[in-house]
Amino acid sequence: ENKAFWLFQFAFAATSATIVAGTLAERCQMTAYLCYSVVLSAFVYPVVVHGIWSNNGFSSAHNSNPLLGIGMIDFAGSCVVHVTGGMTALIATNILGPRTGRFRDIRGNVLEKPTPMPGHSVALQMLGTFILWVGWYGFNTGSVVYLMRNDNYEVVSHVAINTTLAAAAGAVMALLIDTIIQEHNTGEVTFNLSYAMNGCLAGLVSITAGCAVVQSWAALIIGAVGATLFLSCSKLLVRRRIDDAVDAVPVHLSSGIWGSLSVGLLADPTLVFKVYGNSTHAGWFYSWSRGSADAHLLACQVIGLLFVIGWVTLTMTPFFWLLHYFGFLRADSLEEVVGLDVGYTGGALHKRLHPQSADEEKQYSAYLDEYVHRRRERAYLRNSSGHISASSVHDLSLHGHSYHGRKVITPAMKEAAMANSSSSKEGVASNAGSAKAPGSDRDWNENENPVLDSSRNSGAPSLESVKEEQV
Repeated sequence: ENKAFWLFQFAFAATSATIVAGTLAERCQMTAYLCYSVVLSAFVYPVVVHGIWSNNGFSSAHNSNPLLGIGMIDFAGSCVVHVTGGMTALIATNILGPRTGRFRDIRGNVLEKPTPMPGHSVALQMLGTFILWVGWYGFNTGSVVYLMRNDNYEVVSHVAINTTLAAAAGAVMALLIDTIIQEHNTGEVTFNLSYAMNGCLAGLVSITAGCAVVQSWAALIIGAVGATLFLSCSKLLVRRRIDDAVDAVPVHLSSGIWGSLSVGLLADPTLVFKVYGNSTHAGWFYSWSRGSADAHLLACQVIGLLFVIGWVTLTMTPFFWLLHYFGFLRADSLEEVVGLDVGYTGGALHKRLHPQSADEEKQYSAYLDEYVHRRRERAYLRNSSGHISASSVHDLSLHGHSYHGRKVITPAMKEAAMANSSSSKEGVASNAGSAKAPGSDRDWNENENPVLDSSRNSGAPSLESVKEEQV
């Protein structure tokens, strides 16, 4: 009935799905991305948004009979959007596992220290951060359209100011804390812009729930605390060897939880009445000033958080486990090293990681050569039999020695290659030499690891020839 409302909620639902995509970057199959995006936005998110934002939601502040007399206040989605996406991302990355080379080397040995994998362009990261910051004004101030009161313009301006202050406080606090830590550990003063950018986003996530019901001084505190929690959570994930490619879990989950709880502590009763028409229960700290310890609003915030975390865990844990069990979650380990752009979009071959030694350089070259060889095998077998898929979609017959243990060579592929090898040696076909699959005269061994065994790469083309032929 209300198309504008539908489009606004569509943007929120899409945001929760993109949070997960950042965490699983560089090792997740495209099939898994499409599947969890549909499930999250079509089945998980609607239950969350109905429970907290609908007029009939059990914890909604807009309910005619709200929970504990006040309901949960989540003005623009710290819990509804960010905790939902962040919790899903945490579940998914635990099941998926870390990127190759992050906590283990290319041979599977545990590294003494995790390998840093920073983005390739700080300038593009900064541009993306500013785009998100500006877009946040659309989410936060845009949420005011649901308030049918004459003083909407005052609420809009207050929301915009609080959004700005929290983001700035988060960026400064994250940069300051990381600089102090680095100076203490190394004796040198360095400024990590990546932490400043994520601190800014952590501040934005934190203020999203209470941007309309807290004072401006409280917005500064909320943003600064959110950035501090982001840094702590980021370090904790690395210590626990949980790989988050873009620190989405610390930014969205930890800051989203804090942002929701901060409303129960710092919500101003005057602002709560202006926005929701109910000032019976306010933030816990304001209740003290009234001479009571009324924590009804804080209790509602906790109940809402437990509801979201429980619902997401209950639905998304078995979903990602099934994706992993059937081999649709983790990308092929060989394509992960050479780059998913090559397999999924036909991008140019390049080395995803920076080798630390000559031995590692040699090993990466072997990976690239083996990948080229496998692509040609697939193309040849498709042309020979007409029914074996040559695409990079990882079905049951084309998995490599990935973490889910699929083999490159299946009985059908082995039989086709052996038949071609026999016909070539007997000279039955005059053009057998030109039609032969690259490396088809080699011994096929299903128990070999085609990635790590360099002896299988003797007939593989060089990286330079691959680029020329545009494999």
